[in-house]
Amino acid sequence: MIVLDRIEHLLPEEIEKRSFEIISQELEQKGIVLPQEQEMITKRVIHTSADFDYVKTLCYSKNAVRIAKDLILNGADIVTDTNMARAGINKKMLARFGGEVHCFMADEEVSQTAKERGTTRAAVSMEKASKLTKPVIFAIGNAPTALIQLYEMMQSKAFRPAFVIGVPVGFVNVEVAKELIMEMDVPYIVNRGRKGGSNVAAAICNALLYELGRR
Repeated sequence: MIVLDRIEHLLPEEIEKRSFEIISQELEQKGIVLPQEQEMITKRVIHTSADFDYVKTLCYSKNAVRIAKDLILNGADIVTDTNMARAGINKKMLARFGGEVHCFMADEEVSQTAKERGTTRAAVSMEKASKLTKPVIFAIGNAPTALIQLYEMMQSKAFRPAFVIGVPVGFVNVEVAKELIMEMDVPYIVNRGRKGGSNVAAAICNALLYELGRR
């Protein structure tokens, strides 16, 4: 039986604020204190997923948050591996800083090239993204092959991304793809293990954007 007096009656604009209050309370109860610069990103990922495991598995390279914010402030673009992630990123906020969000997964040339090579569209879309003339933040939430392609391009010195958000979800090559990125000399935010997703990639991007928007 549902006890109606347990329901919180909130206006739509109050729900997110209340959610973050609950997250903060639960972290405090667990005795967890997040590093200050990482706090709002980790909390937004928890907010998106309702999963407190991200406190343990979300990994940040040295000065990652500062570097990502500086890139956005200087007009960097964001490339995602799904249109779902692209839809979730606040494009209007990014445009304020001169950036644009791209996803090349539905590009006909990408599709044709992937078919000819017997590889994934995600891998080929990373090659296409590498030809953008601006610094690029890669936000990968679905395809480990996208991360592997970025790794191979870095290994061959053909291309070095400005920043990698590596949070693909799944079972095949997901964990190793994330570890490969963390081996490279590139700034990153990566979630170790199988968890992640397009929603998590978008949440990380939005956390950075909202922090900058509050300045």
